[in-house]
Amino acid sequence: MTSSPPDVLDSPKTETRPDSDEAASLATLGGDKRHSAEQIALLLFIVVPFLALVAAVPLMWGWGVSWLDLGLLTAMYFIGCHGITIGFHRYFTHGSFKAKRPLRIALAILGSLAVEGPVVRWVADHRKHHKFSDAEGDPHSPWRYGESVPALMKGLWWAHVGWMFDEEQTPQHKYAPDLIKDPAIRAVSRQFVLWTTVTLLLPAAIGGLVTMSWQGALTAFFWGSLVRVALLHHVTWSINSICHAVGKRPFKSRDKSGNVWWLAILSCGESWHNLHHADPTSARHGVERGQIDSSARIIRWFEKLGWAYDVRWPTTSRIDSRRKEQSGQAA
Repeated sequence: MTSSPPDVLDSPKTETRPDSDEAASLATLGGDKRHSAEQIALLLFIVVPFLALVAAVPLMWGWGVSWLDLGLLTAMYFIGCHGITIGFHRYFTHGSFKAKRPLRIALAILGSLAVEGPVVRWVADHRKHHKFSDAEGDPHSPWRYGESVPALMKGLWWAHVGWMFDEEQTPQHKYAPDLIKDPAIRAVSRQFVLWTTVTLLLPAAIGGLVTMSWQGALTAFFWGSLVRVALLHHVTWSINSICHAVGKRPFKSRDKSGNVWWLAILSCGESWHNLHHADPTSARHGVERGQIDSSARIIRWFEKLGWAYDVRWPTTSRIDSRRKEQSGQAA
């Protein structure tokens, strides 16, 4: 059995910090402030994969890319993407379903393979985002600087990348106390560097073993690690930036979240963002006909296998209650 996430949307503003001994025993990787060494590491993990993504087009044009490289890129991409969307987001952040213990731990590890930060910090940031969505206190709202075009351009950059370099971090003990109290999840969170190493070296190891060459290992690392991480990063960050600036808004929400159809496949269903903010605990985000949501499909498979239970599937009446009187409104 797993406990539901705390109701941070209605939590009091006063904070009760654990004493120093308790805080030390419950520590996860990364505290409430981001220090210089961590900021430098973060910069490297953003810039290096991005440069690989930029270089991918001319390299593909000049030398091509093997089916093995493409297979590793695709497989690793969707493993990490679903680890984030199903694990970090719908399960750990919002409690959209309950999971048997092995699945719970596996989702924490798979989400870590996306190289988007330790699970406890990721969840804390996202719960705070929902508490203050597109208002003061939101860690990554594109409307942070105002609604003029220059302000929005600046805000989009902040929501996409800039917010991650803010020294002040979300207090994890306040927004993710349930995860901190779980020894296994706390351990996975503290082992983030280990899982980052695994996710970066695994494609190279597979590529080298299959081709029995260093060149095969190198190209597999380039496509299956660097390009894949950069692509997944920017798709995920686009949910913070693009999906809070544009898109259709058929459902009632207290923010500017929108549905962006062309990100649906790459985001594993996360870009049906308006429904998500209208009904955050729903296990399915793409609820309209034709809205692809691979994360919801996999949760359904977990349910059928008995690994997941008490899934919060949206009902017709629940969806209708959140629908605007005139649907299809766009930004």
